[in-house]
Amino acid sequence: MRAVVQRVSEASVRVDHKVCSVIHQGLLILLGVENEDTEEDIDWLCRKIINMRIFNDSEGVMNESLKSVDGDAIIVSQFTLHASTKKGNRPSYIKAAKPEIAEPMYENFIKTFETKFGKAVGKGVFGADMKVSLLNDGPVTILLDSKQKS
Repeated sequence: MRAVVQRVSEASVRVDHKVCSVIHQGLLILLGVENEDTEEDIDWLCRKIINMRIFNDSEGVMNESLKSVDGDAIIVSQFTLHASTKKGNRPSYIKAAKPEIAEPMYENFIKTFETKFGKAVGKGVFGADMKVSLLNDGPVTILLDSKQKS
């Protein structure tokens, strides 16, 4: 399971010209699911993101977590995070989980994240053509892969 975590001053997701999620200070999380992902991957990634100290403290040092700043989050599914670009110019998505596997994992990730975080988060619409807007704060952008946790 891969996630691109972006610290944002604001972010939103639109589908069919309708806003489905909006946040201010917090994290925009782009989530990619692969076939081998498990509940253990979900649990590790949720804990890591919620507790990662990437928000500035009063001294301007990245020493605060999403939880400690009472920020918000939007979680958007993005199968292209598992693109392989080794051969040719057209990316291969063979490692990305098929929708029948990825969608339940995405929904479970959101539920687990909300439980560990203690509040609801925004989300995209699985499989939809989404328009994601953000104002990256910092900029701070971090790539996490649950298969590279050790």
